Amino acid sequence: MDAILENTHLNEQQVHMLRLLKKPLSEKAFKELRRLTVKLLGSELDSTIDSWEKEKSITEGYYEDLSKNHFRASKKKNS
Repeated sequence: MDAILENTHLNEQQVHMLRLLKKPLSEKAFKELRRLTVKLLGSELDSTIDSWEKEKSITEGYYEDLSKNHFRASKKKNS
């Protein structure tokens, strides 16, 4: 398996995770690992979005204004 992992386009962290998971997990353990991974990635995404909103001075009011407008182009009428 090590030879296979060396010839991939995976980064070092991905290869390390695959090595940690060499032995199959029970379905319960796999679901828990997946749940925790999604929770971590979601938390990181929330943090990134919060930083972006602060940087761009985006407020809740901005989102409310967006929700009240429509952005579809009106259809052209055939004459």
